Amino acid sequence: MAKPQPLEPAALEDSLKLDRQLCFAAYSVSQAFNRVYKPGLDQIGLTYPQYLVLLVLWEQDDQMMKHIGERLHLDSSTLTPLLKRLEVAGIVRRQRDPEDERQVRIILTPKGHSLKEQAAKARHNVVCASGRSAQEIQALRDELIRLRDSLNSLLE
Repeated sequence: MAKPQPLEPAALEDSLKLDRQLCFAAYSVSQAFNRVYKPGLDQIGLTYPQYLVLLVLWEQDDQMMKHIGERLHLDSSTLTPLLKRLEVAGIVRRQRDPEDERQVRIILTPKGHSLKEQAAKARHNVVCASGRSAQEIQALRDELIRLRDSLNSLLE
């Protein structure tokens, strides 16, 4: 990666305007997604982070908490209370791994499985609200993942 060159004062001023910030654009899109998802998720009693956990479990049930955290880029201090709330709601079951008591397995309950179809409707509403084709959404998602991975590689 090339070392950035110092900015001239006018360019520095312009670079610090809110409307020029990619990070703010991404943040505000994330907020918009949350607002559009909220009505559909409220109907099934989920928050957006809980929905993300269920997406991981619907792909593959009975996973280690650590793996879920890795997939969602969440640490255990964020994930643990979220999973506890899902357990209290009867959506998942937490269970110590018999082979390694330090590890916690997360397992969908029948109620957790039953939410999948309703969640798919909420997602469909968001896709429609985006005004984008499936191909455009996929291309944008792929670009965002490349950006995320580039930024994360600086921290490794």
